Amino acid sequence: MLPITDHLLDLLGLEKTAFRTYAVSALLLSLLFSFFRLLLQFVQICWAFYTTCRRLRCFRQPPRKNWLMGHLGMYLPNEKGLQDEKKVLDTMHDVLLVWAGPVLPLLVLVHPDYIKPVLSASAAIAPKDEFFYSFLKPWLGDGLLLSKGDKWSRHRRLLTPAFHFDILKPYMKIFNQCANIMHTKWRRHLGEKSVASFDMFEHISLMTLDSLQKCVFSYSSDCQEKMSDYISAIIELSGLVVRRQYRLHHYPNFIYYLSADGRRFRRACDIVHRFTTEVIQERRQALSQQGVEKWLQAKQGKTLDFIDVLLLAKDEDGKELSDEDIRAEADTFMFEGHDTTSSGLSWVLFNLAKYPEYQEKCREEIQEIMKGRELEDLEWDDLTQLPFTTMCIKESLRQFPPVTLVSRRCTEDIKLPDGRIIPKGIICMVNIYGTHHNPTVWPDSKVYNPYRFDPLNPQQRSPLAYVPFSAGPRNCIGQSFAMSEMRVAVALTLLRFRLSVDRTHKVRRKPELILRTENGIWLNVEPLPPLGAQATPRESQAPPLRAQAPPPKY
Repeated sequence: MLPITDHLLDLLGLEKTAFRTYAVSALLLSLLFSFFRLLLQFVQICWAFYTTCRRLRCFRQPPRKNWLMGHLGMYLPNEKGLQDEKKVLDTMHDVLLVWAGPVLPLLVLVHPDYIKPVLSASAAIAPKDEFFYSFLKPWLGDGLLLSKGDKWSRHRRLLTPAFHFDILKPYMKIFNQCANIMHTKWRRHLGEKSVASFDMFEHISLMTLDSLQKCVFSYSSDCQEKMSDYISAIIELSGLVVRRQYRLHHYPNFIYYLSADGRRFRRACDIVHRFTTEVIQERRQALSQQGVEKWLQAKQGKTLDFIDVLLLAKDEDGKELSDEDIRAEADTFMFEGHDTTSSGLSWVLFNLAKYPEYQEKCREEIQEIMKGRELEDLEWDDLTQLPFTTMCIKESLRQFPPVTLVSRRCTEDIKLPDGRIIPKGIICMVNIYGTHHNPTVWPDSKVYNPYRFDPLNPQQRSPLAYVPFSAGPRNCIGQSFAMSEMRVAVALTLLRFRLSVDRTHKVRRKPELILRTENGIWLNVEPLPPLGAQATPRESQAPPLRAQAPPPKY
């Protein structure tokens, strides 16, 4: 130690006094202590990793690419990747271990019995994993999708009334209106032609954005006819988030925001946040000036939108949501609502175009409802009179779930039904697509069969065998909203048009944030004459089921 001390004193040009010698020695000792502390932490991390690996040995895993890459690159987000995944699921029916590189193990759950302990766990024990959702944070903030702990619990309680049937009923007028706009556009493009091909993803995505903007903000941007800056920004943000997922060098924020994509992401976020903030501040100002009673009186005869409900929401302590909280929830609803619903609707119409016998049966249901009506608008009570259409929608959501997987990070050990343990800290991927195609749960899973969901012939299977809206404490709060909009759009589309698959465009699936396709879903659209001019539909083998509102939750 002394020669080193003397050398340091020489370098620093310090006189060799006893005090200075002790000071330098203390410095060296502190550096040595820090080094051993880091070394100890490294050893602890290595030991913890080794222990976790030993505990994971009980889980089967597909063959790896190599020790460095693990399973990365083996199941790509495209049609071939989904086919390769299905081959694995045909042999591994419950839970499997995959490696994202050499040090990140993931447990993939594909059976309802094994999904249950994770999805039914409290949000504190199995919160959403931040790694897979962090790219959305600058855009969506601490909304229901990304928040956790007490904040998530409080917001969930405050937002639940916004999706009550009494709030959803007036939205039926908006669903009808937006579907009418899309159909008018189709007829205009058709002109004198008897049939034309349209990309369902493109048209339905604009329809759902139009619908949501009216339901959330009471704002009509006419986005189905001409794109607004706000709608363009939402579409751009969705694309940028997906692209970032596949560019590893863009994962660090400081690199990403220096790139062209990062700058575009910031600009688009600013546009979306500015629009939402202006609406919230304008409403809050009107509410504070008029008072709640007068403000609600001014709303009579109008639809109470999502922003209105959140502005009025108060917790058990009488505290309101802040402007930032409301903005996060509105942005989250716009993002989650339009993408997932447009995906679900596009795949439903694809399946009905592919199976004309089911399409015709759905058409008969809506024709029966519309008999004798002047306006071709669906009412809230009509939704329960569309049992077969609902069956077709459910089966399509099983076969093509809009969200193919959700992730959870276990904060505690979780015991599985067979006694195996998911170790604390492990990321669990609840594979919705894999569960919906599990041959031990769904025989002939590739076959589109709406009668799987026939309410008159219920099948004995776990409630978690069908989870297009997830399940448990963090299930989709807007599922009734989505199902209502889908039934309206499907029913009115089949009332006015006959659909068939455009064979010139091959449908190849592409799982991103939602289940898309590589080149859209192109369907041939043939206009039908008005209902009064159509031939009387043949009688169904079973009469339409009748029920009273409200419809059951989905």
